[in-house]
Amino acid sequence: MTSDLNRILLAGAVAFGVSMWLTFRLSRSPLLFSRMIDRPNERSLHAGPVPRTGGIAVLTALACAAALASIIESVPAAWTWVGAALLLVGSVSYLDDRGEVRPQYRLAAHLLAAVLLLVGGISWSRMELPGLVWVMPAMLAYVLTMVQVVWMINLYNFMDGMDGFAGGMTVFGFGALAVLGWQGEDPAFAAFNAAIAAAAGGFLVSNFPPARIFLGDLGSATLGLLAASMGLIGSQRGLFPLWVAWLAFSPFIVDATWTLLRRLAKGEPVWQAHRSHHYQRLVLAGWSHKKTVLRSYLLMAACAATAVAAPGMSVRDQQWLLGAWSIIYVLVAFKARLVERGARLTSP
Repeated sequence: MTSDLNRILLAGAVAFGVSMWLTFRLSRSPLLFSRMIDRPNERSLHAGPVPRTGGIAVLTALACAAALASIIESVPAAWTWVGAALLLVGSVSYLDDRGEVRPQYRLAAHLLAAVLLLVGGISWSRMELPGLVWVMPAMLAYVLTMVQVVWMINLYNFMDGMDGFAGGMTVFGFGALAVLGWQGEDPAFAAFNAAIAAAAGGFLVSNFPPARIFLGDLGSATLGLLAASMGLIGSQRGLFPLWVAWLAFSPFIVDATWTLLRRLAKGEPVWQAHRSHHYQRLVLAGWSHKKTVLRSYLLMAACAATAVAAPGMSVRDQQWLLGAWSIIYVLVAFKARLVERGARLTSP
């Protein structure tokens, strides 16, 4: 058990160190990837151009940690398909960061990545909620797996719009999965998720407000793919039901889904850039980036802590937990509206 813990800590240390150093270098060498500069647009909250090369640092750090882990012990076969899906999504996202890839091509790459996971045996086969387990028909399972993977890739991209935001979600979300893997006596799963969280932590050193570098589509899309993949793999290994992984990442899942449904209800074109997410509305209403992201970290930490505790709860307590979080998210939406209303009343 001690040797497993040492491996997890080593993977995390390597990922953090490589990510922090490379992020620092890339943030101070914008000409190295001169075409990967994020310039303000109608969706942006930043005022000036910022390098969007952080994804290169995070993925390089993760690759170093994974290479080290593969030397120490064999890598599960299914995870090679995760690597193939990452390579596909990462390649298309890298090209998008350098220029403009048409939406249909990005979507095709995301769908193909989901297919690669299915080929590798990674799928959502059971609908599980507290007190409810339903084994889905194979075709429905394939469709829902693809929907979940594609949505997680894109919602991570949608939510990566504020200094320190996506990096913080990655630290807390994958940190929770790492602890769940350790509790379930699956050191390989724990080590890989710990490395993802640590790589994001190294990136946050330069991305915390005021950010000197952004993840870019390369970083956000691949982290979304990893969030979907690790949730599916963890549930298949019996470490936790899938809804626990959703709870760990619910600050992103709920905001992105709520905003999409809200825009659909208003008849707004959902494919266009916007600033309708809760975190964007709070910043536009006068909250600073730092205040908004720190308040968000409290929410993320609470979600991560309850996700870690959830598998050990009774069915009744799990039901109460999900009910409580439903109420909390309604209150979060109400709070955002109150802040906006107060800003309008005080504006000249």
